[in-house]
Amino acid sequence: LQYNRVWIPDNEEVWQSAEITKNYKAGDNFLHVQLEDGTELSYPVDPAALPPLRNPDILVGENDLTALSYLHEPAVLHN
Repeated sequence: LQYNRVWIPDNEEVWQSAEITKNYKAGDNFLHVQLEDGTELSYPVDPAALPPLRNPDILVGENDLTALSYLHEPAVLHN
C-alpha cells in the first residue's frame, strides 16, 4: 500500500487526502501517512476497515460517477 493515496476522516474538513509513506503490513495498528500540507502522522487503523483509497487525479471532476475507480463517500464529495 505504500505511496497510495487514501482519505482520512477529519473533524473539521470531513475528509483529508493523505499519501501512505510506509508499507502497511497485515496486523499493523497504524498507517503512516503524509497529509497534503506536509504533516506526517501515524493514523490508527482497524485492519478490517482500512481507509478508502483516493481516485487518480485524472478522474477528478468526472461527470459520470460510475467512471470513478473507487466509489465511496469521500470520492463523491471530492468529485
